[in-house]
Amino acid sequence: MIRNLLLTFFFLSYCNSIYAQTVSTLTDDGAWCWFSDPRAIYSKQKNGQIVTGWVTKSGDIMSASLDLKSGKIQQKRLYTKLEIDDHDNPAFLELTDNRILTQYTWHGGSKKGMGVIQNTTLQPRDVTTFSDSLVFKPQTPELLKKYVRETYTYANPFMLSGENNKIFSFGRWIGFKPNLITSTDNGKTWSDPVVVITSRELNTNNRPYVKYYSDGKARIHLIFTDGHPNAEPLNSVYYCYYENGAFWRADGSKIATMDQLPFHPSDATVVYKATPETGKAWIFDVVADEKGRPVVAYTRYPTNLQHQYYYAVYDGKKWIDNHLIDSGKWFPQTPEGKKEREENYSGGLTIDPIDPSIVYFSHEINDVFEISEAQTSDKGKTWKTTPITRNSKLDNVRPVIPRYKKKGDKNVLLWMQNRKYIHYTDYDSSILYQVLPK
Repeated sequence: MIRNLLLTFFFLSYCNSIYAQTVSTLTDDGAWCWFSDPRAIYSKQKNGQIVTGWVTKSGDIMSASLDLKSGKIQQKRLYTKLEIDDHDNPAFLELTDNRILTQYTWHGGSKKGMGVIQNTTLQPRDVTTFSDSLVFKPQTPELLKKYVRETYTYANPFMLSGENNKIFSFGRWIGFKPNLITSTDNGKTWSDPVVVITSRELNTNNRPYVKYYSDGKARIHLIFTDGHPNAEPLNSVYYCYYENGAFWRADGSKIATMDQLPFHPSDATVVYKATPETGKAWIFDVVADEKGRPVVAYTRYPTNLQHQYYYAVYDGKKWIDNHLIDSGKWFPQTPEGKKEREENYSGGLTIDPIDPSIVYFSHEINDVFEISEAQTSDKGKTWKTTPITRNSKLDNVRPVIPRYKKKGDKNVLLWMQNRKYIHYTDYDSSILYQVLPK
């Protein structure tokens, strides 16, 4: 009896040491979406630094740095009262001279003055020296005529050292379609945009959603859907990668050169083919393993109340696609008597880019969304789960491991905690972080 009590005591002490004591607050006023990335990066600073940003509940766009050695946090307001919308969070890129570039946008619409917004630090890695905001419009008369309207949403900047440090920035800017612009001068000037993915029968309201991941050298990986799960009768998951002036399927066969864009979702590699029985899908993360092969995390919805996390690994010939966990329902707090507007807002999940066998995810436990870590040694067939948060009073959602993590970097996990989240335009959230033990 005494032995069992001691074992229980030591187990509870161990669990408490895992999560409860080391959670810290980066800001008590911040939220983000998961389609403008990297929303957090490791800088190349020797002792370790995280650069990230968010949208406040009053619509300000903020940047911040976290010194991992001292714990010091510095912040800079990038744009005052852009709009109250968590889709507007900034994405970050470290340039060759170690200055930081950030891009963000308004959410949809075509109001006068809207476009892509950019700031760049004047000093290396110093977010307090971010420049004034520059607004520019990636568009051409031909694209506007074909796709009808400007719809600025999201920005995803990446640099490829293997292409003379060319910057590739992806966003949804014309006709709801994923667009691409490039820069060869650290973001001072940009090419005309090209539409990357479009619907086979041109539908200007169709919205493919895309997640990106870059090795920073030669490849940019993309996972994407037919559209939004609340708008598509079936919503599948597709994969391709960009390399050396063209887009390629997982097996290395060519889809299209830059001059041949756009292509259609079905031209790429199918990761998950949605059916009425298995449910629509949405996407959350993609990284590459040590062989450069994609690893994907996504959600299936057999019903709107049943959100299921899946983990898919490409082994060089086929996709190995396994169920991770049922995560509960949506996390927005639906007003009583109202229909939920965002039934597909899962808690979210992120893959460790250094060790893709590790996934962090938000799931519902006792009516509260908690963060857990899961690790697999057999490509997702079985999982060992460890709690990160437990017994929370507030929902913990949208976790992210910062991009450009290097071996030897401290393992940092960031996420949103919601005092209120009714809608992406009505929220009161914090950004928390934890330095994990491994």
